[in-house]
Amino acid sequence: MVQCPADGLSQECIWERELEGWMFSEEGLSVAQRKFAHSLRDFKFEFIGDAVTDDERCIDASLREFSNFLKNLEEQREIMALSVTETLIKPLEKFRKEQLGAVKEEKKKFDKETEKNYSLIDKHLNLSAKKKDSHLQEADIQVEQNRQHFYELSLEYVCKLQEIQERKKFEFVEPMLSFFQGMFTFYHQGHELAKDFNHYKMELQINIQNTRTRFEGTRSEVEELMNKIRQNPKDHKRASQFTAEGYLYVQEKRPAPFGSSWVKHYCMYRKAAKKFNMIPFEHRSGGKLGDGEVFFLKECTKRHTDSIDRRFCFDIEAADRPGVSLTMQAFSEEERKQWLEALGGKEALSHSFNTAIIPRPEGSAQLDKMGFTIIRKCISAVETRGINDQGLYRVVGVSSKVQRLLSMLMDVKTCNEVDLENSADWEVKTITSALKQYLRSLPEPLMTYELHGDFIVPAKSGSPESRVNAVHFLVHKLPEKNKEMLDILVKHLTNVSNHSKQNLMTVANLGVVFGPTLMRPQEETVAALMDLKFQNIVVEILIENHEKIFRTPPDTTFPEPTCLSASPPNAPPRQSKRQGQRSKRPVAVYNLCLELEDGDNPYPSKEDTPTSSLDSLSSPSPVTAAIPGPPGPDKNHLLADGGSFGDWASTIISSRKARAVYPCEAEHSSELSFEIGAIFEDVQTSREPGWLEGTLNGKRGLIPQNYVKLL
Repeated sequence: MVQCPADGLSQECIWERELEGWMFSEEGLSVAQRKFAHSLRDFKFEFIGDAVTDDERCIDASLREFSNFLKNLEEQREIMALSVTETLIKPLEKFRKEQLGAVKEEKKKFDKETEKNYSLIDKHLNLSAKKKDSHLQEADIQVEQNRQHFYELSLEYVCKLQEIQERKKFEFVEPMLSFFQGMFTFYHQGHELAKDFNHYKMELQINIQNTRTRFEGTRSEVEELMNKIRQNPKDHKRASQFTAEGYLYVQEKRPAPFGSSWVKHYCMYRKAAKKFNMIPFEHRSGGKLGDGEVFFLKECTKRHTDSIDRRFCFDIEAADRPGVSLTMQAFSEEERKQWLEALGGKEALSHSFNTAIIPRPEGSAQLDKMGFTIIRKCISAVETRGINDQGLYRVVGVSSKVQRLLSMLMDVKTCNEVDLENSADWEVKTITSALKQYLRSLPEPLMTYELHGDFIVPAKSGSPESRVNAVHFLVHKLPEKNKEMLDILVKHLTNVSNHSKQNLMTVANLGVVFGPTLMRPQEETVAALMDLKFQNIVVEILIENHEKIFRTPPDTTFPEPTCLSASPPNAPPRQSKRQGQRSKRPVAVYNLCLELEDGDNPYPSKEDTPTSSLDSLSSPSPVTAAIPGPPGPDKNHLLADGGSFGDWASTIISSRKARAVYPCEAEHSSELSFEIGAIFEDVQTSREPGWLEGTLNGKRGLIPQNYVKLL
């Protein structure tokens, strides 16, 4: 007999109940993940400033990608749940009702007959031996017939039990196999989703790497500027169209007996037009309270404390409001003096209210013959001794040694005696720090105050091609000496970036280091903090396009940079939805140079790496996928002499030449644009699947693998 559990349920019933519990939990998990995906889709990063970089824009869009990934995953989970109902729960329920139900009925019948049989036997055994023989014989026959019937019934019951046990082996296990097959399919679909997501994940890691690098590289600049502003706030006022502006308390007189009240206003004054604007302001409500007032100034007079029970006050008379006088209160005596001077008051001071930054005192660093000699001397030493040093230009030298080297180089008597290339007295980090310090000591940054804003504009908007054209145009507007010095330096930085697999100084890392060195606003204001990352982008453009910018004339028809458009800047190309073929355009491939080749030294310790996220870039490349190439029947001849496309994916190409068989327009600054027939030098396999790296007209970049033919 089959022993049932204490709760009266068979083992199959318990499994069915637990399976239903699992399904309920899966449904709860699916609902929770869909809610999470929905919240990710609706989340928005907040950005400070008037523009964001391409990397920041991609990071902002990444949460929607994560949301889509979870949504697709839950769709597969829903398919699995439906299949479980059809392939497992319903067959088990049918098996329980039809097969186990029949056995239960047989068991009831067997139990009933068992009780009847044993009762008859007990009664038969209790018969008295003194009964007549005929009566005893009749009783014996009845017992034998009942025994025979019970025996047959027992055989049927045992056969039924044996049948159920045998049926379990296929009618129960087969649905379980289908259930696990559905589960395996779900996990396989998740694996396929992860593979499809892998390319985007690599791009996003690069975006995060670039953003972290810019943040860490500019943080010291931000702190330095904050300290300057904190120490001399008046010397770092932002440029303004107004002669004077700021907060003042304005007295509002009321009828007796209510007296008067003082209301905070934000006031602006243009001296040329004598136009005075004031807007009521309440900081608790977060801004202005209503429309402002505008009047034209007639006269300004200082108020003394013997005429009013408040300090720092002055009166203003309006030309267009005869007989009306406004009493205003500044925040300090210093501010009142500045307002009186700006408004033409009787106690004006001699300095201007809207003071620009005090120009940096001119040191001995100049763009003269000596300056060019110092820069060339340092560059030559770096390229001779330390081009492969890790963290080149990022690792700083000892301040006292740097100052001593600069003093010797800037002294006409000792400059020629300093041997940087062969002397072990000067470390490479001391030389690189001296070069940067010299450039920072110039009376004006190398890319000039005048063009600083113009250089920033294209870095904030437009396509990659338009950015390069804009920077190209502006470089040729620089003074000749500035352009010559910039050419020498950027050529050197291009060489440094070409050795990034050894020195870890990618184009992005060099942009972080030299952005604040080559570019600096004339007025170092809080608003200037927001432009630090765009200075880095300008330097990146210079390094990546050195040959074009410095060796070819700019397009004379290119319009001069104007203010930013109100419309959002064009985003770089991104991947399509998961269901289709993702675009394989990489975002910033040069950062992949951080991954060392097989056989190189192991990764340096975290302290030695440019950023703490180096490990995130060392994950294996995604599975190579064919990129849709140009249509047409002649597509197959692309692979002539170069093997099949699959062979290319698995073959390391090194230092080959290639010819373009289709034209291509670059969609990112890391890619090359070319026409049919263009010849590429030094073509190598890229770490980006489906792409090659090559040199065209002096510029190195990415080439779609199926657009060229190897020579």
